Order: sequence, then C-alpha cells, then structure tokens
Amino acid sequence: MRFDVLSLFPEMFSGYLTQSLLKLAIERGIVSVLLHNIRDWATDKHRSVDDRPFGGGPGMVIMPGPAVEAVEAVQMLDETPGRVVMLTPQGRRLDQRLVEQLAAHRRLVLLCGRYEGFDQRVSDILEPEEISIGDFVISGGEVAAMVVIDAVIRLVPGVLGDEESGRYDSFSTGNRLLEFAQYTRPRVYRGLEAPEVLLSGDHQQIAAWREQSSRERTAQRRPDLLQ
Repeated sequence: MRFDVLSLFPEMFSGYLTQSLLKLAIERGIVSVLLHNIRDWATDKHRSVDDRPFGGGPGMVIMPGPAVEAVEAVQMLDETPGRVVMLTPQGRRLDQRLVEQLAAHRRLVLLCGRYEGFDQRVSDILEPEEISIGDFVISGGEVAAMVVIDAVIRLVPGVLGDEESGRYDSFSTGNRLLEFAQYTRPRVYRGLEAPEVLLSGDHQQIAAWREQSSRERTAQRRPDLLQ
C-alpha cells in the first residue's frame, strides 16, 4: 500500500517512519510512504503558501494554488490514482469503520492542513475525503496523518506479525466490545495476581473469560457500544 503525504513540515515524519511496525512494513516492501513539501509548488521566491483570510480575522489560510497543484502533480507519480484525504477538524470523525474503508484503497494521498486551514476551493476542486481524528484542535494535520497511517497499515496483510492480533482489537469489524484485559509475567505483582483461568490451558474457558472481560470493560467504559 502506498501513502503520499503532502505537508508544509514533512520533516516531522522522519522519526515516525523509522520505528516499530511501520519501519518493518516499509523494509519488507508491504507499505511505502512518500513525503512531499507543498512549498515546492509555490510560485514566488519566498515559497509562500498562505495569506490572510478575505473578510479579515486571525491567522493565515493556505492558498489554493500550491495545495491543488501539489496534489495533482503527486497523483501523476503513480499509475494508481490515490484517494485524496484532507486532515481537518471539520471532517468526518475517524473510527474503525472508516479506517477499514481507507484500507480498501491501494493508495492514499494525505493532505495535511495548517494555520486556519485550506482555502475552500481546495476542497471544491479536489473533492477529498475530509477526516478529523477527534473533536479537538491540534496544530496541524501531520499528527493526524500519522494516526491514519498507523490505523490503516494494521489492516494491510502481512504487516502484523500475527494476523489474529487485529481480530480482537477494540472496534474491529464484528467486535463491538472493547478488548479484554491482558496479563503477562510475573504472575503476581504487588499482591495482584493474574486470573487463574488464563494459566489453565483450557482454551474454551479462556475464551469465555475473555468474552466476559470484554463485556464488563465495555459496560464500564463505553456503555454506548452495547446499545
């Protein structure tokens, strides 16, 4: 799967791309992440990409020209058209169902916003999938793009060492419960002991315990999921 990330600060991704599952997926050729600086499509000597909003108000707005032309140029870099995703607080809130929809594409083009966002004509022309990672505001779309990449690659075959791992994740398809409580060594820590059933070797009893644990945790923390 290919990700093209368009940002004013692509250097923010340098550490992220060299860690954990994503690093291994890139090394194995399962996933590729290409970074593009929107400023490369600016037309003046100062590489300007933003200006004051018409009508007044605080902050700066990313101009349509560099953003639109950057996406159009990046789309031409591969024969597979990418689904354009704009990271913005005004977008559809990201959830596992949306992650699964995104993972169905072979290529995603992630457009990271900054300042007061993009000129509306960027959306009018590119018709992107506008996505928000939550009902809060962060400084830019770069962190949001990392969240999207991290969530999507878990659904790409071969990325997870154990394909069963994602099956029991909270919010995964067919699972409306939060993941069950997990335990590992030591068996006893500060007087708290791991449940005996998990050490029994009885897979049927373990499965039943985990189901009950999931239901109890969901009822306590996210009762809305049980509706």
